[in-house]
Amino acid sequence: MADSSVSFLLDKLTSLLQEEVNLQRGVREDVQYIKDELERHKAILMMADSMEDKDPELKVWVKRVREIAEDMEDAIDEFSIRLVDHHQQGTRNSFIHRMVFGLKTLRARHRIASDIQEIKSKVGILSHGRPIISGVGSGSSQRLSSRLDSQGDALLLEEADLVGIEQPKKQVCDFLFKDESNRAVISIYGMGGLGKTTLAKQVYDDPKVKKRFRIHAWVNLSQSFKMEKLLKDLFQQLHSVIGKPVPEAVGTMKIEKVKESIKNLLQGSRYLIVLDNVWHVNVWDAVRLALPNNNRGSRVMITTRNKDIAMYSCAGFGKNFHLEFLPEQEAWSLFCRKTFQGNSCPPHLEEVCRKILKLCGGLPLAIVAVSGALATRGTSNIEEWQIVCRSFGSEIDGNDKLEDMKKVLSLSFNELPYYLKSCLLYLSMFPGRHAIEHTRLIRLWIAEGFVTGEDGKTLEEVADSYLKELLNRSFLHVVEKTSDGRMKTCFMHDLLREIVSFKSKDQNFATIVRDQELVWPEQVRRLSVINSSYDVLKQNKTRFKLRSLLMFALPDTLNHFSLHELCSSTGVKLLRVLDLKDAPLEDFPAEIVNLYLLKYLSLKNTNVKSIPGSIKKLQNLETLNLKHTYVTELPVEIAELKRLRHLLVYRYEIESYAHFHLRHGFKVVAPIGNMLSLQKLCFIEVDQGSEALMVELGKLTQLRRLGIRKMRKEDGPALCSAIEKMVHLRSLSITAINEDEIIDIHNISKPPQYLQQLYLSGRLEKFPQWINSLKNLFRVFLKWSRLEEDPLQYLQNLPNLRHLEFLQVYIGETLHFNANGFQNLKVLGLDDLEGLNSMTIEEGAMQGLKKLVIQRCGSFKIVPLGIEHLTKLKTIEFFDMPDELITALRPNGGDDYWRVQHVPTVYSTYWRDGGWDVYSLETFGERVTDSNHITAKRTFEPPTLWKV
Repeated sequence: MADSSVSFLLDKLTSLLQEEVNLQRGVREDVQYIKDELERHKAILMMADSMEDKDPELKVWVKRVREIAEDMEDAIDEFSIRLVDHHQQGTRNSFIHRMVFGLKTLRARHRIASDIQEIKSKVGILSHGRPIISGVGSGSSQRLSSRLDSQGDALLLEEADLVGIEQPKKQVCDFLFKDESNRAVISIYGMGGLGKTTLAKQVYDDPKVKKRFRIHAWVNLSQSFKMEKLLKDLFQQLHSVIGKPVPEAVGTMKIEKVKESIKNLLQGSRYLIVLDNVWHVNVWDAVRLALPNNNRGSRVMITTRNKDIAMYSCAGFGKNFHLEFLPEQEAWSLFCRKTFQGNSCPPHLEEVCRKILKLCGGLPLAIVAVSGALATRGTSNIEEWQIVCRSFGSEIDGNDKLEDMKKVLSLSFNELPYYLKSCLLYLSMFPGRHAIEHTRLIRLWIAEGFVTGEDGKTLEEVADSYLKELLNRSFLHVVEKTSDGRMKTCFMHDLLREIVSFKSKDQNFATIVRDQELVWPEQVRRLSVINSSYDVLKQNKTRFKLRSLLMFALPDTLNHFSLHELCSSTGVKLLRVLDLKDAPLEDFPAEIVNLYLLKYLSLKNTNVKSIPGSIKKLQNLETLNLKHTYVTELPVEIAELKRLRHLLVYRYEIESYAHFHLRHGFKVVAPIGNMLSLQKLCFIEVDQGSEALMVELGKLTQLRRLGIRKMRKEDGPALCSAIEKMVHLRSLSITAINEDEIIDIHNISKPPQYLQQLYLSGRLEKFPQWINSLKNLFRVFLKWSRLEEDPLQYLQNLPNLRHLEFLQVYIGETLHFNANGFQNLKVLGLDDLEGLNSMTIEEGAMQGLKKLVIQRCGSFKIVPLGIEHLTKLKTIEFFDMPDELITALRPNGGDDYWRVQHVPTVYSTYWRDGGWDVYSLETFGERVTDSNHITAKRTFEPPTLWKV
């Protein structure tokens, strides 16, 4: 995005002007001129994104602005690198060094002066040709007309052409007819193309609905609507329905007078008003004041792509309906009906057709559009259909029959605020259907410079709000959630991804290299390599001016030597992001340390074993991800990375049945207290030089997450003192040096009040009382505690606790869950409580529990008393539990089956031959080996949720 490139450059120009750099005469004035002109251009660029497709001249102008911004950024960064080269020689503070430094950098200063002079000239020419953009012009009218045309297509669909609409239509109608006198709002939300307008129209046109709501109106909204026009349109529709003539004065009415007139019209009637395609919250804020709550059962129906708007409009009395993608069978039915005119799919085309359908991702609009385009093709030539499947993205771009679908899906992109557009385009660098990690994505955005600081928030918190906004606008969909309900991974719908990829390619935002032919752009600034050989990169590296390099599913042929060649190339010297996750690396590529501007480095899931001391050269590094590598010790020089925010060094191993996720951390003898920017530090081993290390930890007051391993009892007091200083801490994990070692962390007088996650692995002489005061805790895992007193009494009143796990925590015989305790708990896990033989759940306890896991409790032979009170329970999992317990729960003859018959999913699992055999409820107690009696689940993943 041009406006993002300019915004990023403006920050750099500001920094350059503020730095005490001895620039040549006149250069500062030139830089200030460029900065001022680009700031003037920025306002145009923010509007141009949604208009340049209709204005070729504007598109060319935007492209030139982007290129100038990139050239200027290159000039500044290359100058910075030359300064770094010279700063590394000698002592910077000596008078002689400053003189020598000034002479040595003369050439660099002359070079940037020349570059800036040339760029200034280009900016001047560009400013003279700056276009004039009106907020309401022909471009806006064309977009509005285009949007309404596409919306009109949805309104003309016959109910017979629709699949999967019966159930949501019934649900909406049921709510409309609900015997409730208050005015209520029904919000239908979801991704563009799901059929929100179609569903609303089918409900609106239903004869029973028309009969109940004799006063009704349907209002179409555009992205660039005018509130006055909207209200007058509604006013005229209502007069038409009532049968009254529209007052002639309506054309000159003030907006407040229109609202008052609408309210008077509706005051004594039961009405239904539909607001279709609401893009902004202020639409509802303005309209709701004109819709009286007349206690006659009136309803307002809203369709929107934005979850926030849906939730906001329903605040008070209302109902949200989130439209989902079509299930596979219904999608196939719709596809065949439209592609083969109601006939079944020819057998020889079924495989390729199902692949094409998969790319539609259950999106009704996409299925109808794609099948309509396919309907004109002959069915005899399978090769023609396979070409469509292979080149699906090109087909969307070049097929006129799919143009309306593109317009509908593109509307959401055009509506995005400018700060989100680059973030969304960045997602095109990930492979299709790739589950994108939440934390990985926000760190990448920050390193790219897409995230703007806000008062009172870290950059990570701002980036997280960006991600939530994209999710709420239906651009992203959750793949996996954490046990407490937060998003862990996400993905973008295939078709939306194709459209975003087109925009990315058109603006030369990123280049994607796959195992196929690629038309390379003149310059490559962001590069994503997906399952491709190094030869492709080698042949085209002269085009590189790389700022970002991401690699996915690399072949083993990409070895250390090819990376050596790549990283030593002049085209990568300005890299900010280098993500080599899963690369077949055995050693740390030494050339990486010369990438002075690098902010993000990931070697996750590689076989790298050590990090060189020369890592200290990477003074701009903010993220160093060495998760699941073989690095166990960091060099002392690591402490010189003063800007490092995330230091992640650990790996898991499944050692045996009893020790599932054995975590290896790292040793370091560096004064890590100097790394004051650190927010995440995991997992540091503290068994050597512990007391001094605890003092260093206490200096890291910005930490949000801390993971400690190999903790010893004698270091407890020092750690308590350090933790009290970490006022921003959100997650704390402490593991003792062995399972018999006592963790002495009782003396924390001022615990971090924002703490949300607590993991303690080690003996506890008594339960730490300070945990009771942590009102924000939502996850607590305790392991090896071996407490004599029931720990539930200390945890039951924590208001936000959602996930609780015990492993060898309690040596008593019974656990008691009191009424009204654990009101927000969703997941409970009990593992290896050797003496436990009974559990009582009072009515009213754990009212929100959805998942219960009990494993390896050999004495636990009685079904938990009161388990029938857990009415929201969705899953119960028993792992290696006594046969007596399992037999009592069998559907046929089990004495206590009635207690769990309301639970949809109940499993019994046994450890055998290094893997888990999972049995469904029907086979409980039989321990059969016949695969026909085993649910389709044979897993080598341990059931414990102790993976932090």
